[in-house]
Amino acid sequence: MELGDFSEHTFDLGEDYEGKVIATLMESPKHDASRPSILYIHGLSDYFFQAHVAEAFHKQGFNFYALDLRKHGRSLLPHQTPNYCRSVKEYFPEIDRALEFIQSENNSEIILLGHSTGGLTGSLYLNEGENRQCIDKLILNSPFLQFNLSLWQRAILFPAARLISNFKPYASLKKPFSHLYGASISSKKHGEWDYNTDWKPLRGFPAYLKWVTAMHQAQKNLRRHSPIKIPILILHSDKSSRNQSWNENILKTDMVLNVEHIKKYGEKLGDNVTLAEVKGAMHDVFLSGAGVRKHAFEKMFSWLRNTERM
Repeated sequence: MELGDFSEHTFDLGEDYEGKVIATLMESPKHDASRPSILYIHGLSDYFFQAHVAEAFHKQGFNFYALDLRKHGRSLLPHQTPNYCRSVKEYFPEIDRALEFIQSENNSEIILLGHSTGGLTGSLYLNEGENRQCIDKLILNSPFLQFNLSLWQRAILFPAARLISNFKPYASLKKPFSHLYGASISSKKHGEWDYNTDWKPLRGFPAYLKWVTAMHQAQKNLRRHSPIKIPILILHSDKSSRNQSWNENILKTDMVLNVEHIKKYGEKLGDNVTLAEVKGAMHDVFLSGAGVRKHAFEKMFSWLRNTERM
């Protein structure tokens, strides 16, 4: 299945501090109203291009939808700052609309699948979102629950980001986070995936200090209280790595996040959390090597078959 086979649904979300806002829901053509549906939310410097993930779900009897959030991918408008937000809750209206759209077409359960910052957003939505009762299960692919920085780095960065961004809302760090990650997944470098580098640059978009503050606030909110009742599956690598230059180890570790953070904070998201380690996985588990992602799919579909909503 190719991305050209998907239908695009554009949601007009009015205006924000930069002007007109839209979001884009991608719908795969292999649809059956009686089957459960997946709603996929991408990460930072990202958009939906993983058609192989949709195909894997189809083979197991699921419908598949993917949301390009505002200012990302297909939803990025010329007047907007790519991937910029001042609060994670800015994304709630498009998740509301996507869930309402899926419910209008289907009469079975909905599973939310979030990668990295999409996992953070999805988890916060399950706590505070207007239509959170529509979601029956939550799958998180390397969720962004803590910045992969040392304690002293976080102690300096967060207060500074909050202070500076109050006066300069578009101030950014000199270097994007995880600037080597694109090289690990792009077929133009060391990876196997083709995608639009205008929407997903090899070095990522700038890390705006206002965005840093927004992510940190969302993470704090989840750590303070996250009484998610539905079943949660968290997929993560067995190892993390920190690299300032290219190293082949990047291809079999999470070089973006600390897997110990994922496990520590992930297990506190709700009452029914399953941690699933995937040996040799990259940050986006489903962009790992063929054998690794096959193993990840097997773990995920086994969990889906054997897990009932609480």
